[in-house]
Amino acid sequence: MSTRPKYLDKNLSAEERAKDLVSHMTLEEKAAQLKYDAPAIERLNIPFYNWWNEALHGVARGGTATVFPQAIALAAMFDDEFLKKIADVIATEGRAKYNMQRENEDRDIYKGITFWSPNINIFRDPRWGRGHETYGEDPYLTARLGVAFVKGLQGDGEYLKAAACAKHFAVHSGPEGERHHFNAEVSDKDLWETFLPAFEALVKEAKVESVMGAYNAVRGEPCCGNKTLLIDILREKWGFKGHVVSDCWAIRDFHTNYMVTKTPAESAALAIKSGCDLNCGNTYLHLLQAHKEELVTEEEITKSCERLMTTRIKLGMFDECEYDKISYLENDSKEHHEIALMAARKSVVLLKNDGILPLDKNKIKTIAVIGPNANSREILKANYCGTASKYITLLEGIQNSVSEETRVLYSEGCHLFKDRVEPLALPNDRISEAKAIARLSDVVILCLGLDANLEGEEGDTGNSYAAGDKLDLNLPGLQQMLLEEIIKIGKPVILLLSSGSALAIDYAHEHCNAILQTWYPGALGGQAVAELLFGKYSPSGKLPITFYSQKNKLPDFSDYSMKNRTYRYIEEEPLYPFGYGLTYGKVELSNLKVDKVQIRENDIITISVDVENQSDWELEEVIQVYAKVTGTEYEVLNHKLCAFKRIKLEKAEKRTVSLELKAENIKVVDYHGNRIFDGDKVILFVGTSQPDKRSKALTGQEVCQIELPLLK
Repeated sequence: MSTRPKYLDKNLSAEERAKDLVSHMTLEEKAAQLKYDAPAIERLNIPFYNWWNEALHGVARGGTATVFPQAIALAAMFDDEFLKKIADVIATEGRAKYNMQRENEDRDIYKGITFWSPNINIFRDPRWGRGHETYGEDPYLTARLGVAFVKGLQGDGEYLKAAACAKHFAVHSGPEGERHHFNAEVSDKDLWETFLPAFEALVKEAKVESVMGAYNAVRGEPCCGNKTLLIDILREKWGFKGHVVSDCWAIRDFHTNYMVTKTPAESAALAIKSGCDLNCGNTYLHLLQAHKEELVTEEEITKSCERLMTTRIKLGMFDECEYDKISYLENDSKEHHEIALMAARKSVVLLKNDGILPLDKNKIKTIAVIGPNANSREILKANYCGTASKYITLLEGIQNSVSEETRVLYSEGCHLFKDRVEPLALPNDRISEAKAIARLSDVVILCLGLDANLEGEEGDTGNSYAAGDKLDLNLPGLQQMLLEEIIKIGKPVILLLSSGSALAIDYAHEHCNAILQTWYPGALGGQAVAELLFGKYSPSGKLPITFYSQKNKLPDFSDYSMKNRTYRYIEEEPLYPFGYGLTYGKVELSNLKVDKVQIRENDIITISVDVENQSDWELEEVIQVYAKVTGTEYEVLNHKLCAFKRIKLEKAEKRTVSLELKAENIKVVDYHGNRIFDGDKVILFVGTSQPDKRSKALTGQEVCQIELPLLK
């Protein structure tokens, strides 16, 4: 008479079931499970499973899926609730594809439901190629959006809808070309004030299932073998219960680049002992040798295997699961396309408008659409993307939006970064065409910027000369010359800037009539941008990063000090500040109130402010709360975001908006990395932008402010 094994007993916890399951494995079987392409164990009915999948802005690299705007664009929405909805959609599509593939015994890479997303590294330097994968430069914004994304992806059911992964832990943001041997030296204050808060929030609040270690070292210890990070902080201090995965082939760097070990077996042992459970790479093929050399114990291998099996059980891989019935027809649906389209609309940032926007399609007879990004699908997709069933480029979106009487003329203008479009032609072979159609047009829409071939991951990008990073913040190739030549013609010029990072566009700001930062807006991004250009909707995105001026001197890329970095520590006036973004209307804030006369350490403060839409536009706006603590040496140089809320306002609507502010978010970090309640008072600034001089000059609006004493 057979007894049903404990690991199939749904009444037991996932941890208990995993412990039992692993107890039936041999040492060889357990060691083999710690590699990303884990083999089947047929006698235990464990199928082959490939852990490697991505879902940065949609299910990636595994065939057809809804392609949402890139992560940096999703951050520009400043909308954690909507981002959670997007992540839920991504999880639905992930399950739909997984269910179909499982039925067909297709267990290849990029076909599982363990997603190595989101990327919650801080975008500290605009030259970093992978910055567009992040939620920007602010720790608070990154934390709130990261928590929302993880909760949406993992769901709130009996099982995990999908397993999210917080990456890259930690202190990781370039240079890309040095990532396999770079050592990030960081102060305790910067570590705990800037680089760790988002990870802590995802572990403690979102219960993220997985954490991925970074390639680089921190203070001499490679991150995937860093006991301080992976054990002392992640597991012991924060109580992380999930599994840790290495970045791909990062463990190999221990003996090939960092020289902290001499052999692959030693590297495998160091990673396991430091808390890295799963190897993206092949170094854990040497685990048995490490065990033979007594560098690692069977108990340590067992512990990592149990953590991995716990995740698989939580995902319902050994049970009938509530998500098993999600049909493939739920993938890439019309409803999901509409959500992606809405996200694109919300993400575009209006940087300048002299009144030319929105365009009246009934009054314009001829439009010139010029630039290397005008008809580019690459700028829609970004990196780590799926394959869309439909794309609408910027040019196509404009063509679909004009009246029947309007002529749309198109010229590539120049190559994205080379000196000519056609290899056999002379340099600048499209400039005469571009100038000709500009002269014939009532208005010029100039489509410039970058794509994921010019900014991206080292080894994963066409930008071989900078290994994925940017060398500077200028427009590449002949784009600046094209811009200047078109401006000289004297026609109104609207710049559509596509990039995942800040560019220094001082000349464009001075000479263009309007500028829209479109980011990488997803498969249907061209439609969304056109709807904004022609006034179907008002732009409402806000910058999650600082746009530096050409006058600003950037610190050394490899210097991880936050001095003169991001809006919290910048010492000069930027071109466009973090949190900035215009609309077609005007919103006035007044009557700021709080429900406290003083703030204690554990308080939750309710902030209320009257918000009036003084326009005939239906608007969405982002109410932003910044704090500045006085009477302490530990406060950031300028001020810090501590609350935000996206709201919708009808025409001429006036109402009171409430936000919650946790006193925890106004704490300062001392030089030893301790988050403390220090100082004598806090100044709260409430508005639709930062309380800085540049934002005031660009918007023409003041923010509200109130001072409150701190009671210790």
